[in-house]
Amino acid sequence: MEGESDLRRWDELIPDALGLIFRNLSLQEILTVIPRVCKSWGKAVAGPYCWQEIDIEEWSNRCQPDHLDRMLQMLITRSSGSLRKLCVSSLHSGVMFSFIAENAGSLQTLRLTRSEMSDSIAEQIAGRLSAITFLDLSYCSKIGARALEAIGKHCKLLVGLCRNMHPLDTADKSSQDDEANAIVTTMPKLKRLEMAYNVISTESVLKILSSCSKLEFLDLRGCWNVKIDDKFMKGNFPNLKVLGPLVVDFYEINDWEDCSDYSDGSEYLAWEILAGEMGDFDDDEIYDDGMYDGRLEELELRFYDGIDEDAGIYGWPPSP
Repeated sequence: MEGESDLRRWDELIPDALGLIFRNLSLQEILTVIPRVCKSWGKAVAGPYCWQEIDIEEWSNRCQPDHLDRMLQMLITRSSGSLRKLCVSSLHSGVMFSFIAENAGSLQTLRLTRSEMSDSIAEQIAGRLSAITFLDLSYCSKIGARALEAIGKHCKLLVGLCRNMHPLDTADKSSQDDEANAIVTTMPKLKRLEMAYNVISTESVLKILSSCSKLEFLDLRGCWNVKIDDKFMKGNFPNLKVLGPLVVDFYEINDWEDCSDYSDGSEYLAWEILAGEMGDFDDDEIYDDGMYDGRLEELELRFYDGIDEDAGIYGWPPSP
């Protein structure tokens, strides 16, 4: 047809453009379908174009540890040193923590939720995570103040830290004030800090507020020992959004419009966050200073090697 020659074929798109498109597909589709379409598509997913950001957090929650290690090693190898974001959960192997650190030259965002990282492992790898700006160590029950101190000393660009815990993991702890003190002494540039269900005192929170002068969001849900007056917070930290310590069930709130009028003399709750501002403080928020660029972090990049044999290993049927 006339004018048809002006249209560019899909298989002629540059690998970078194909990589952006493939990011919208599932991990299974990229593994079993895309490489079989044509040589150019297979080449695109085999190169680093798609893998500057790797998010396998959901998948890793339901796979076997040995499968997870193999997957992660293949993904990071494919990134060829360009990895900027990594999200993985339930990581057990100390070897894999070291492997991540060895390939973290460009890594800015790292989520290692529910991992088996220890204080000693954190101390060993922290020096190679110097480019990190956002770190999530939520539900990592085997680390403590030593790990946070090592991370804070080496990760000078850190502006976001998630250290949320499950209530059952902290039920037998008398105090986690040492972790709060590690944050106070080593992480002055924090803008976002999440410490839900940590056993910390009011004094430790006040030290954090004093030391981390750039703090914009603080999650204290379930930190029952913390008592902060509403008027004190608004008078001294008017630009700081605080969530908690009070935990309110969504279904117990009858009228969202009245939430902003809620007040408690001993516990401060930023209702405007619950009422709709949480999107403004997403983990992948864009900060003005450029150290924490969230625009790329909204994209999920998923891929691993082994088109035929590994598909069966990971429990996926071969592509049609």
